[in-house]
Amino acid sequence: MSDNEDDSGKGGRTISLRGGGTETSRVRQSFSHGRTKSVVVEKKRKRMVVPGQGGGVKPIVPKPVAPPPAPPAPPVSEAPAKPKAAPAPKPAPMPAPAPAPKPTAPEAATKPSAPATAEKAKAEAPPAPTPKTEPQKPAAPEPAAKAPEEVKPVEAKPAAPEPAADKPAEAKPAETPPPVAKAPARPAKPAPAPARRPAAPAGRAPEQRRGGARGRGEKPAMLKSLSKEEYERRIKALQAAKADEGARRERDAEEARRREEEREARRAELEEARRREEEEAIRVEREEAERIEREKKEEAARARAAAANAKSNQSGPAALDPSGPPPEDDRGPKRRTSLGAPAGDAKRQPPPSRTPRDGGDRRRSGKLTIAQATGDNEQGRQRSLAAMRRRQQRDKRKGGGSGGEREKVVRDVVIPDIITVQELANRMAERVADVIKALMANGIMATQNQSIDADTAELLVAEFGHKVNRVSESDVETAITTVEDDEEAMQPRAPVVTVMGHVDHGKTSVLDALRKTTVVAGEAGGITQHIGAYQIEVQSGQKITFLDTPGHAAFTSMRARGAHVTDIVVLVVAADDAVMPQTVEAINHAKAAEVPIIVAINKIDLPAADPKKVRTDLLQHNVIVEEMSGDVLDVEVSAVKGTGLDKLVDAILLQAELLDLKANPDRAAEGAVVEAQLDVGRGPVATVLVQKGTLRTGDIFVVGEQWGKVRALIDDKGDRVKEAGPSVPVEVLGLNGTPQAGDVLNVVSGETEAREIADYRQRKARELQGNIGSGASLDQLLAQAKANQAVSELPIVVKSDVQGSAEAIVQAMDKLGNDEVKVRVLHSGVGAITESDVTLAEASGAPIIGFNVRANAPARTSAQQKGVEIRYYSIIYNLVDDIKAAASGLLSDEVRETFIGYATIKEVFKITGTGKVAGCIVTEGVARRSAGVRLLRDNVVIHTGKLKTLKRFKDEVKEVQVSQECGMAFENYEDIREGDVIEIFETETIERTL
Repeated sequence: MSDNEDDSGKGGRTISLRGGGTETSRVRQSFSHGRTKSVVVEKKRKRMVVPGQGGGVKPIVPKPVAPPPAPPAPPVSEAPAKPKAAPAPKPAPMPAPAPAPKPTAPEAATKPSAPATAEKAKAEAPPAPTPKTEPQKPAAPEPAAKAPEEVKPVEAKPAAPEPAADKPAEAKPAETPPPVAKAPARPAKPAPAPARRPAAPAGRAPEQRRGGARGRGEKPAMLKSLSKEEYERRIKALQAAKADEGARRERDAEEARRREEEREARRAELEEARRREEEEAIRVEREEAERIEREKKEEAARARAAAANAKSNQSGPAALDPSGPPPEDDRGPKRRTSLGAPAGDAKRQPPPSRTPRDGGDRRRSGKLTIAQATGDNEQGRQRSLAAMRRRQQRDKRKGGGSGGEREKVVRDVVIPDIITVQELANRMAERVADVIKALMANGIMATQNQSIDADTAELLVAEFGHKVNRVSESDVETAITTVEDDEEAMQPRAPVVTVMGHVDHGKTSVLDALRKTTVVAGEAGGITQHIGAYQIEVQSGQKITFLDTPGHAAFTSMRARGAHVTDIVVLVVAADDAVMPQTVEAINHAKAAEVPIIVAINKIDLPAADPKKVRTDLLQHNVIVEEMSGDVLDVEVSAVKGTGLDKLVDAILLQAELLDLKANPDRAAEGAVVEAQLDVGRGPVATVLVQKGTLRTGDIFVVGEQWGKVRALIDDKGDRVKEAGPSVPVEVLGLNGTPQAGDVLNVVSGETEAREIADYRQRKARELQGNIGSGASLDQLLAQAKANQAVSELPIVVKSDVQGSAEAIVQAMDKLGNDEVKVRVLHSGVGAITESDVTLAEASGAPIIGFNVRANAPARTSAQQKGVEIRYYSIIYNLVDDIKAAASGLLSDEVRETFIGYATIKEVFKITGTGKVAGCIVTEGVARRSAGVRLLRDNVVIHTGKLKTLKRFKDEVKEVQVSQECGMAFENYEDIREGDVIEIFETETIERTL
């Protein structure tokens, strides 16, 4: 490897002429073991220039002077661009120098001749520095710029202008094209590439012509004022710029050529590799086919030989006679030897034949083998079939398989909502590594144990060429069929009527009067706290199903459920109380469920009853009764005296007839849970209102997140029934857990389906519970954490007799509290209080609230030992009031400040033993010794505290009136100054409640 270093590249050197055409360069020689050495190489070229030839050489440059270009374009910018454009105007001379893309060597050889000619020209015409020579000085660097990298050391800068000066004088008679023909004679002396020489002069001719034109232009006038050193510096800079431009172009061209060669080489290598692979595949297939054919022939030959030996063995002693020719004839074709060549036979037969040792193999003395059956003692052991199979497998492995690539098996891949990469690979029967590679190709980084969604899995399955079968966990819900019933199968059913209204307006009393029972007497406090379902039969034989909902504000969700499962709403309004908040809520529920309303104006037997006021108040809520030209039925009743109950029943039946209520009893049952509870001895019990089909004992059903099998059906009278049709309320026993009130009950075909549906619903509920709050931003979480630090919590554990009551208590507790305190329900459930409830309450320091339930014996003992408070309630009013009072105890007391006076410091005294004392005058109000004080300086609070002393003259006083002087000293503070203001105030504490 050698590196040429250009001497002209060093900034401190100047360009000087070298005689004899000597060119110096540095070459780095490489030796073994990585050693290199830099040596100086001098190239000397001698060229005889006859004076006549020198003149002939010059016209080559000025030949282009004939066409004087009008625009004097800057020479530096045009110089690099023209050599490529030169071949276009002269197509005739350019075909010869076609290999001009590699001008490095020829141009480098041309450059030494230019300085030599310049020297001769300078020697011939030293005394002719006429002003015309000055304009031509820029023309000389242009041809010299053709050589990239070599121009700087070789070009003779000072001598260049003088030969250029001779050019115009000798060029004018030679403007015709003949000098172009002389151009080949100029490179005739450098032997390397004479054909490339004309390209350089041809390319330079237009530049020289332009240079000549510029020389006759404005340049002479400008250059006359330049000194020789300035002129040389400009020439040197111009030549350096042109040389750098030419070198850059040469490097770019070389780099492009090198890249193209590399691309061609890579393309050729790829083509060669592909060709070799194809040839190798063809060769392997051909060899494999030949091997299979050869094995088939050998197998056929062995089979023939075995058959022939069997025949010879059957022929008896004739087969053992060595002189008999038939055995020889049989063995002849097998060994492929002629009958007349027994020697060859003898050579081949000994290897396979081995005589048994000791007169035979004792282990096989009782066995007949093929070798023994095929003839004499010359036969020996042969290859077994297992060895042949092993050899075939080895050949397959070496040859890459005999039958080529096996046909891909297309599989039906079942894809759930979420699947791991490992499971997906197993279902496709593909390698896990291939599946991971496919995921990475799609921009997904996943390991084999990570889960991917169904869409990504579907793309992978399609990419591997398998069939996709999308399934979802929610497909288990398809077991619950929602088939539209045929009109022919529909039969009339009883209307479902929900009694709603404000608390204590007599809803349950009206229902008791209709049923001729006393349910209200059994309710704690005389108010309904459960949703009850009853069915009555009127005198005409028709049946009506009633749902009695609570009227208390805490039972909003119960009223909402009752409105959604009902057909008609009976709105009970007390004639002496008119429309109340829960009455308005019941109206809104009925309108949301699009259920017709029948207004029952109760308590008309009271002296203060005013039915007209009730009807007027209902107008404010868009309930227009018939008496006021509306379409809402209204009936005046008295539950105590039984007045108007018949009219109420008639109105219900009339409204039901207008609705044309029908259902199909011959189908799988579907209903709604009205109430659910955990009963001691019976387990989870749900009150279900059957809406479609018939529910029978033994049916397997799913209700919400629970499932079960109907063990017993109990009607509203407490009797067991075997089935319940549409609009019939029953208690269902046999659940595996307590459902939520409002859940839908569906009968399914089998226990497995029921369990799958229940498990899926429970899993979805857990996921939903875990995702609550997960979408909050960081700012929201920080704000919530900051808010929680300042909020006091009252934790409680709630146990109730029925699910609806527990839900109502939780909702009531959520409404309690403010920004400083809130009630937190740790756990709510149905059933008796157990030891687990006590353990939870102890861990969190919470009381246990029992609503219509009691603690069992172990729970009571545990609570006494652990100091857990258990409180029992039967009326929700009392429960809410007690919890509100307990939560109010967590509120901090409110502190109120009352300003009682101001004082101004007139002077500050320092007293031994007391410290600084402020001499003040009370400017407003009064100053008291027990009051608090604030020190104000420029209306800015400096200190807040209490007075240590308050003196008038030398006496300690309790208070100082306005306009009187006094002395004040602060507790633990002495930074007081003259002019400060003392603010005197008193504080009082006020207890707060929710």
